[in-house]
Amino acid sequence: MNCEFMIASTPLPPYMPLPKAMLRLPVSNTAKVMYARLLDEILTRGTEDSNGILFIRFPVMEIAAALSRSPQTCKRSLNELEQAGMIMRVRQGIGEVSHIYILLPKEDAAHE
Repeated sequence: MNCEFMIASTPLPPYMPLPKAMLRLPVSNTAKVMYARLLDEILTRGTEDSNGILFIRFPVMEIAAALSRSPQTCKRSLNELEQAGMIMRVRQGIGEVSHIYILLPKEDAAHE
């Protein structure tokens, strides 16, 4: 990888958002990186539901490829994020990809 030092005028490369509150959550590092990737995905390809709330359809195999992790690891991380209240998955019909809603930590949670 070709790297260089950063100076004040250096433009940032493309990046993914990660709320600071995520750093304190008792979830794996893979789940934290996955959350940032899901946020990036919803910002670029999110679809509005009938209430105007954004969701994404992101199959586990695609998530695994995007994160260079196994599908089983990704399923485990999705479960961690769901149990931590950071995502909500709404299952669709049999064989259909779930809708994933991304939940954002409240501002006061970031200052605890």
